[in-house]
Amino acid sequence: MKLQRMNRRALTLGALAVSGALALTACGSDDTGNGGDSSASATAQAGSIKCDDAKGQLLADGSSAQKNAIDAWVKQFSAACGVQINYKGGGSGAGVTAFTQGQVAFAGSDSALKPEEVEASKQVCSGGQGIDLPMVGGPIAVGYNVPGVDKLVLDAATLAKIFDSKITNWNDAAIKKLNPDVELPDLKIQAFHRSDESGTTDNFTKYLIASSPANWKYEGGKAWQAKGGQSASGSSGVAQQVKQTSGAISYMELSYAKDGINAVSIDTGASAPVDATVENATKAIGAAQVVGTGKDLSLKLDYATKAEGAYPITLVTYEIVCDKGNKADTLPATKAFLRYIASEDGQSVLADSGYAPIPADIIAKVRTTIEGLS
Repeated sequence: MKLQRMNRRALTLGALAVSGALALTACGSDDTGNGGDSSASATAQAGSIKCDDAKGQLLADGSSAQKNAIDAWVKQFSAACGVQINYKGGGSGAGVTAFTQGQVAFAGSDSALKPEEVEASKQVCSGGQGIDLPMVGGPIAVGYNVPGVDKLVLDAATLAKIFDSKITNWNDAAIKKLNPDVELPDLKIQAFHRSDESGTTDNFTKYLIASSPANWKYEGGKAWQAKGGQSASGSSGVAQQVKQTSGAISYMELSYAKDGINAVSIDTGASAPVDATVENATKAIGAAQVVGTGKDLSLKLDYATKAEGAYPITLVTYEIVCDKGNKADTLPATKAFLRYIASEDGQSVLADSGYAPIPADIIAKVRTTIEGLS
């Protein structure tokens, strides 16, 4: 059992608990369903995480793309520290709004804070401001449901025309050209986009803007700009529509592209089309540059990459907190949770859920920043 392996690992690490390095190790969990000694479990868990004074409840909101990762992290962290975390996953826009209104301890967003959002955060961060901490990476899969088609290649120009209602049928000549060996049906394309303000929308449209500017004339942002198409709320919402609608296509974080949803391979201009995998997204994210100032660690991604095996439609989700002026009653639990998810073990669970860990040099800066939160 995975949890049991983590628990044995926690016991081994317990002997090193005096080391300050354990502040960055992962939260060990225990299988409490086996009738074992709860005090022994607590000892094992305490040896693998620095809970500090973490207690009570944390309310958070934001990116639905990272919700599957948050759920996995919360399960382990809550078992160790006894802190209840309610992450709503209402979308990046909702998360940022909740944060700037002082309603949540932290927020998740697939887009870095805008200057006006940073300014608004100063009203709730006493003596400080909101900062972006990159914590989750991954591919934005273009999921589709076309009966009889298990493998499909598209490029930026074709995707732009599909989502701008310029290509409306699956046997269109442009799609045939990219898939000469595929029997494409005479079937109407049902394109779905997010109805809520979404960092996934922002990153997907940034890819279209960067890779096919001649075919995507809309501005980027969390709100969908193009006309036509159909909409659904959240990553789970668009995924459900694709799953149940013949001819459907949409964009979603990779962990939602399952149970009957296939993912498009992207023709980037490299020697071969690139699949939407964690490994291929990691290649693209590894080339990201930190462009934030001060303690802010926002990143710049290359959406037009043609590097071999680099998947171009990627996102990085940030956890947003105050650098200074966090609420005193939630700060210990917030720091403990962030410390865990930024740890080596916390990051290591991402691949199992379809996410990409943040590159080592960047996550090291995140860990240092977390320790300085006040």
